[in-house]
Amino acid sequence: MTHPAGPPQPPQAGGPPPPAVCVRHPDRPTGVACTRCGRPACPECLREASVGYQCVDCVAEGSRTVRRGTTLAGAEPRRGRPVVTQTLIAVNLAAFVWTVVQARSLMGNNASAFFQTFALVPSQVADGEWWRLVTVGFLHFGPLHIASNMYALWVLGRELEPLLGRTRFLGVYLLGLLGGSAAVMLFSNPDGGVVGASTAVFGLMGGLAVVMRRLKVPMGQVVGLIVVNLVITFVLPFISVAGHLGGLVVGTLATAALIYAPAARRNAVQGAALAALLVIVVAACALGVVLIS
Repeated sequence: MTHPAGPPQPPQAGGPPPPAVCVRHPDRPTGVACTRCGRPACPECLREASVGYQCVDCVAEGSRTVRRGTTLAGAEPRRGRPVVTQTLIAVNLAAFVWTVVQARSLMGNNASAFFQTFALVPSQVADGEWWRLVTVGFLHFGPLHIASNMYALWVLGRELEPLLGRTRFLGVYLLGLLGGSAAVMLFSNPDGGVVGASTAVFGLMGGLAVVMRRLKVPMGQVVGLIVVNLVITFVLPFISVAGHLGGLVVGTLATAALIYAPAARRNAVQGAALAALLVIVVAACALGVVLIS
C-alpha cells in the first residue's frame, strides 16, 4: 500500500549537529581536537605531543612557560658546530698563509712584514705598540707550530665551547691569551719575540681541568695532557715558559669563575669576575711596560 506524495516536510528539531570546524580555519571541518584545550583543529594546526596532539596555540603557550635548561656555566645548550672554535682556527690559518705569501717561504714566514708588525716584542709594546699583546696569539712560526696549536685548539674547543657557551668560551680564550702576554711582559726578554696561540690553548687546558673537576669525572687524561705539555715547555728551547704558565693560570681562573658562580646571580658574578681578571691582566701588562722603561 502506498501513500500519496505530500508537501516537503521541515527538518526535525532533534537532527544531527553540524560538523565541528577548525578554530583557526573555519572553512575546514574536522573530527579531531587538541588534547590540552579541547578545541577542534585541523591536521595542519595540530602537533604531536607526549600524549595525543596539541594545537599550535597550546604548543606556543607551553614553550613560553617551560623553563629551558642551561649548561653548568649558565649557557643555553646548543647543537651543531663549535662556531667560535672554527672561526678562531680560520683566523689563525689565514694569518699564517698571509705571512707565508709575504715572506715567500713556508719555513721562514717570520720574515714577513705582517709577522714583524704583530708579533709580541715587550720593548715595542713599551714604545706604544699595544696591539701586539693580542695579535701575538694569531701568528705562528712554521707549519709544525700552527698545526700543533690548531689541533689542540680543535680538541679542546669542541669540548669546552658547548659547555661554556660561545661568548663565555671566547672570553676564556682571550683572557688566557692576554694572561700569557702579561707574563711575557713581566718575565721575558724585553727584546725577544714571541708568537703563537699556545698561551690561549694552555688557558683552555686549565679550563677543561676545572670543568672535569666540577663534573666529578676522572681527570687523569687532562692532567696528563697538561703535565706533558709543561714538560715540553720547560725542556724544548725557544718556547715561552712565561707565556704558557700565564695562559694556564688565567684560563683556569676564568673558567672557575664561570662554572662556580652561584646560579641565583650567575651572570652578574661571572661578568664581575671576568672583568676583574681583565683589569688584573691589563695592570700586569702596564707594570711590565714600567719595568722595561
